[in-house]
Amino acid sequence: MSGDGAALGERLREGDLSAAPAALNLLESSTDADREQAVALLREVAPALLGGEAQAHVIGVTGPPGAGKSTLLSALLAHWRAAGTSVAMLAIDPSSKRSGGSLLGDRARVDFDPADRGVLIRSTAAGERLGGLAWPTRAAASALAAAFDIVVIETVGVGQAETEVADVADTVAVVVQPGSGDVLQFLKAGIMETPDVLVVTKADLGDIALRTRRDLSAALRSLGARGTRVLSVSSIAPPSGVAELAQALAEHREGLDIAAVRLRARRAGALNDFTVEHGERGLRALGGRAGAMKLLEAQEPGLQTPDLLASLERALAAGDRPSARSG
Repeated sequence: MSGDGAALGERLREGDLSAAPAALNLLESSTDADREQAVALLREVAPALLGGEAQAHVIGVTGPPGAGKSTLLSALLAHWRAAGTSVAMLAIDPSSKRSGGSLLGDRARVDFDPADRGVLIRSTAAGERLGGLAWPTRAAASALAAAFDIVVIETVGVGQAETEVADVADTVAVVVQPGSGDVLQFLKAGIMETPDVLVVTKADLGDIALRTRRDLSAALRSLGARGTRVLSVSSIAPPSGVAELAQALAEHREGLDIAAVRLRARRAGALNDFTVEHGERGLRALGGRAGAMKLLEAQEPGLQTPDLLASLERALAAGDRPSARSG
C-alpha cells in the first residue's frame, strides 16, 4: 500500500508540500486497496474540510507539439518562484499501449531547481484517454490544489479530447507558435472550445509573431469571444511578456466564481468516469447525460468526484432513472 490516504490528505490540507509525492503515488496506483485510500485522501481535501474551495489557481496549458509550452512554463515557473509562489506541474505524456506507463516520463522538460521544495513537477501518463485526462491526473490536481498556490496541467497537443482540461482547470491557456495555422483552424472549426488566454510564443521573431497574434484576435472576434486575451511572449533570455502573461492568468482567476467552476468540474469528472466505466448503455440507463446530471445535482455540492461517481453507480444498481425534462 502506498500510504494512509486520510493522513496524506490531512497533511496536504495543512499545507505540507512534502506530502505531495506520496499522495501522487497513491493516486496513480491501480490496486483496489490503494484506490480506497485515494478516495479517503480526496475526502480530506474536499471543500467541507477545507472550509471552501482550495485556494490554488489550477491552470491548464495546451497547444500543438513544438509550440514551446515547456520553455514557456520554465519562464513562468521562474517568475512565480521569484514571487514566493509554490507551484505544482503535471505534465501529461502519451501512454504506452503495452504498459500504460508514460513514454516520456523520464525527460526533464521544464527547467527548475530539484532542491526547491516549493516546486513539484510530475510527468504522468494519459492512460487510455488519448489526448484527454486520466482519473489520476484530475484527482492529483484536486489534491495538490489544497497545498500549492498554483497547479499547472500541461496536456498533449490540441484536439477534441483536449477540451477535457477545461473541466479541470480554472483557467485554460493555449500556446501557439508563430506561423502555425493549427489553432486558428481548430477555432474556426469549433473543435477546440475557446480558451481563456491565447499565448503566441517566440515573439522575438517579429512580424510573423505579430501577424499570428492579429489573426488569432480576428478569429476570436468573429466567434464573439470577447473575453479571451491574446498575448505575445518570448522565453529566450531576457524573457519578455512573461510577467504580463502571469498577470493575465491571475486576473482571469480573480474574475471567476470559483465555487461554481469547481462544482461543475467535479460533476463533469464524475460523468466522464461513469461513461468510461459503464459506456453509453450505462448512461442511457440513467436517462442519458441529462438524467445523470440531474442525479449529480441532487448530491451535496462539496462531494469529491469519487463520491459523486459512487452516487451514479448506486443509482444504476438500483435502476433509478430521473426525469430529465426540465434540464
